[in-house]
Amino acid sequence: MSDEQNASQDPKMDAANLYREETVTDLKVGTLRVLTPITPEGDRDETREMQYIGQASLYTPAGALPLNFELEARTLAEAVDAFEVGAKKAMEETMERLREMRREQASSLYVPGQGQGGGPAGGMGGQGGGGGIQMP
Repeated sequence: MSDEQNASQDPKMDAANLYREETVTDLKVGTLRVLTPITPEGDRDETREMQYIGQASLYTPAGALPLNFELEARTLAEAVDAFEVGAKKAMEETMERLREMRREQASSLYVPGQGQGGGPAGGMGGQGGGGGIQMP
């Protein structure tokens, strides 16, 4: 692996981009993550804006699907007001992506024995077979 690749995987925190995180919830609909920019010393960094991230769950037959969405807000009150619109938009985008995935799945045909490498009657020769996990 090159030094450049190693550098991109080093777990070094960016001291110029630190935030203190606070969680706010109504215990019913969702959660707001309030991200307050701070200096490396832990003081509020007034040169950067607060960030608000909404979190909710979309319940599907397969279970709960987490939704995370940024909220355009300058204050906590604005974030609370923007939550409903943000959650609905995130839900619509997620539902569209699920429909797209279903269409892709329905349009892909599986023909046994094709694309699995050599081997008699489409056996497990070559690199085919298995559950989609490939070991190096």
